[in-house]
Amino acid sequence: MDRISGKLTVFFEDPFWVGVFERICDGKLSVCKVTFGAEPKDYEIRDFINRHYYGLKFSPAVEVELKQTADNPKRRQRNAAKQMQNTGIGTRSQQALQMQREEMKTERRQISKEMREAIKQKQFDLKQQKKREKHRGH
Repeated sequence: MDRISGKLTVFFEDPFWVGVFERICDGKLSVCKVTFGAEPKDYEIRDFINRHYYGLKFSPAVEVELKQTADNPKRRQRNAAKQMQNTGIGTRSQQALQMQREEMKTERRQISKEMREAIKQKQFDLKQQKKREKHRGH
């Protein structure tokens, strides 16, 4: 049976509060970074997740090893407290974010290249049309 887990880490990255959504699905990690601005309250984060989670743009998936967690509630509580003490984001998450940045950069470059070529073609067509109009009557 497929197992999907998600995690949100909110931390202060000067001058804004940032949230990193981590989603593990089929042993692959995808990450999305969201800037909140001012320090978000718990109910604001819950509201943001309810409204905007499905609209988030996650990074390409990265292979990750899944660890089995114990079902002991006290252990879960200790692990949650330990994770709250850790600041920053994991290296796998950083790699996934970097992959997303690179993908966005190549996409942006491709779009700008197409735009440049379209403008060049339009200018060329205008020059050709002008040439034809000059030689039309003579």
